[in-house]
Amino acid sequence: MKETGYWTWFIISGLITFFILGLHMLIVHLDGMLGIFSHADGGAVVWENVIQRSRSQFFSIAYIILLGAALYHGFYGLRTILLELGIGKQAQQRLTKFLWLTGILLFLVGTYVSLAVRTMEAPIL
Repeated sequence: MKETGYWTWFIISGLITFFILGLHMLIVHLDGMLGIFSHADGGAVVWENVIQRSRSQFFSIAYIILLGAALYHGFYGLRTILLELGIGKQAQQRLTKFLWLTGILLFLVGTYVSLAVRTMEAPIL
């Protein structure tokens, strides 16, 4: 029953990742057609536009949600693949703990960066 819950979250995280990456494709890679969130001339990847999006609360929250969903989806998928190798019960438990700790650490670092960039100034060139 416990694995069913993890699998359900795996599917949900995949859907969240799919949706937010779809928004990313629209905003960043199709900016020539749509021009969404491109305040400065030159496209979505111009520094002024990147900073503008980074200071937005919507984008900060979206980045953090995407980070959590992608990390869970990726690490759960990796765990599932590695468990199919037929490793012992103790090795399974160590692998699960290692992936959880790694995922939490990466999530904390990514969340910090997503929030810290909101106060970042444009570089002087």
